[in-house]
Amino acid sequence: MSLPNPLDLLIAPAFAQAAAPASPSMLSTLAFPAILLLIMYFLMIRPQMKRAKEHRGMLEKLSVGDEVITSSGIAGTVRAIGDSFITVEIADRVEIRVQKAAVGNVLPRGTLKAA
Repeated sequence: MSLPNPLDLLIAPAFAQAAAPASPSMLSTLAFPAILLLIMYFLMIRPQMKRAKEHRGMLEKLSVGDEVITSSGIAGTVRAIGDSFITVEIADRVEIRVQKAAVGNVLPRGTLKAA
C-alpha cells in the first residue's frame, strides 16, 4: 500500500479524462481567416484606393495658374502642364519641373500672394 500524498489534503488530485474526438468543420476552419481578410479590406485597402482615386481626379483637373504644394513642401503656381511633368513657378522667373504625381494639394487661388 502506498502512503497518501500530504498535498492531497490541500489540493484535490486531478485525473485525466478521455478526450472526445473533435474534427473541426471546413466552415469553421476558413471562417476566421475570411473575417480577417474582410476587416483588412475595409480598414486598409478600400480607404487607400479611395485616396488614390481622389488624387488622380485632382491631377486631371489641374490647370495652368493653379497654386499647388508638392509632396516635398514646395509651393508655387503651375505654368505648364505636360503628360507626366508640370512646370511650377516658385518665385519671380524661377521655375522647376516636377512630376504630376508629386503634387500634394491644390490651393485656393490667391493663397500664395496672401502669405
